[in-house]
Amino acid sequence: MRRALTGWGRTAPTVATVVEPADERDISLACEREPALIARGLGRSYGDAAQLAGGTVLDGRALAHLGELDTASGEVTVGAGCSIDELLERYVPSGHFVPVTPGTRQVTVGGAIAADVHGKNHHRDGAFCSHLASLRLVTPSGAITCSPEERAEVFWGTAGAMGLTGVVTEARLRLTAIETDRLLVDTDRLDDLDAVMAAMTSSGDAAYKYSVAWIDCMATGARLGRAVLTRANHARSDDLPERLRGVPLRAPRASPLRVPLVAPGGLLNALSVRAFNEVWFRRAPRHREGELVGIGSFFHPLDWVRDWNLLYGPRGVVQYQLAVPDDGGGAIRRCVELLSASGVPSFLGVLKRFGPADPGPMSFPIEGWTLALDMPVGPERLPEVLDELDAIVVDAGGRVYLAKDARLNPARLREMYPALDEFQALRRRLDPDDVLRSDLSVRLGLD
Repeated sequence: MRRALTGWGRTAPTVATVVEPADERDISLACEREPALIARGLGRSYGDAAQLAGGTVLDGRALAHLGELDTASGEVTVGAGCSIDELLERYVPSGHFVPVTPGTRQVTVGGAIAADVHGKNHHRDGAFCSHLASLRLVTPSGAITCSPEERAEVFWGTAGAMGLTGVVTEARLRLTAIETDRLLVDTDRLDDLDAVMAAMTSSGDAAYKYSVAWIDCMATGARLGRAVLTRANHARSDDLPERLRGVPLRAPRASPLRVPLVAPGGLLNALSVRAFNEVWFRRAPRHREGELVGIGSFFHPLDWVRDWNLLYGPRGVVQYQLAVPDDGGGAIRRCVELLSASGVPSFLGVLKRFGPADPGPMSFPIEGWTLALDMPVGPERLPEVLDELDAIVVDAGGRVYLAKDARLNPARLREMYPALDEFQALRRRLDPDDVLRSDLSVRLGLD
């Protein structure tokens, strides 16, 4: 079936033939038959990583089997087409949580591997692929089972490779044991960027499994980068009030709310976003400890409104996420100063700490800081601001997240990912005829 596809940002639609393989044999036949293809899950990468103009896109949702949990080890084998939402629905009632989740649970396991997704606990637990015992990969050269111990170069080369080493079909995942479906959350409202960065370092994010700060990137002057910092640990059974102890483990519920149509252009402008950020900042408590919060509310607040990306209007949204090492922490301030002075509207940015990087040559996280920014397409200065952000990031020895990229200058890619040649050599071994391609790989000159 021919379909127009975009990423979650809705910025660069292209048309491809979409097929739905039922198993590895179907994928292998597609690799033999099609001149170019790429896998796709739920389409939550913001840019063009899961689409291919004029080519074939493999919709992997049929590969969605859920295995039996080994309660002793916490390991389970699941299909790459399973979503994190489906994992939570199946395994939370038995006392297990996914080891890493991004800001939405509408992401497949295959997509989580392709992007080596990270969450609010990277400073403690690393990225998604660090919690895999093994994965199964179909390449144009054949099917491979790999792990951190067996064929490690393929395993880690696939982490963050955006589907360009092969089609992931299943993975063995180590889940996290939990006693309840709640978290104990501490919240602090901080008046500027220096205060929140100090709180995330000197006072010890290490005491919390999860930590995230929402940054006001429209604030100026003494309020620059003011923030709401939330940190949390899983609540134990004894932390629950009596009324909740009878049902301590429930999966997050789906939201009935949905954005019904694309919002008018210009709805999200500097004035409206500044007003929203003001309300978001003021509604947070100055300091609160031990609030019991459910899994869905803490990890996936945006999932409460389905199709929320339509709010950004007909031209879509760019999400820009950067990572810089600890000694490049000053780059975070320069990025926030640039955005604040530019007038380009940005909803509250997301600031987190990263722990040590995965060995994967294309995995995004590096030890230090990460900042994610949402910006509606439309402001005249947006392309210039994004290029200036790139320059700050490169100067600091950092990189941008390819799972969210829609416009990076190819000349910057090698500066941001110094192990690119190693990755390309692996691709040539696994895919000598260059079958695995995407709009992203073509745009960045990876083919």
